[in-house]
Amino acid sequence: EAVLARGFDRVLTPTERTFLYLPFEHSETMADQDISVALFEGLRDTPAQAAPGGAIDYAWRHRRVIERFGRYPHRNGALERESTAAEQAWLAAGGGF
Repeated sequence: EAVLARGFDRVLTPTERTFLYLPFEHSETMADQDISVALFEGLRDTPAQAAPGGAIDYAWRHRRVIERFGRYPHRNGALERESTAAEQAWLAAGGGF
């Protein structure tokens, strides 16, 4: 977060910024998801990032999973968490982002 607070991300290319922002996108906290979406929305003027299936789209998809489940169900096995029935159904349906 210190990098962002100092604006260091602004000197990076859109591709480099995308990489820098990924920890927020992959966090399981809603506050980080809100930061992720805001950061990725800042790349809206970059056609590749704004295109369907681009970085902005994926940031929103990740946020919706956290909003729905409060965590990434894909991680449950590795983290030895028990999946809820809703998570199991979502995963069985493909669990796509």
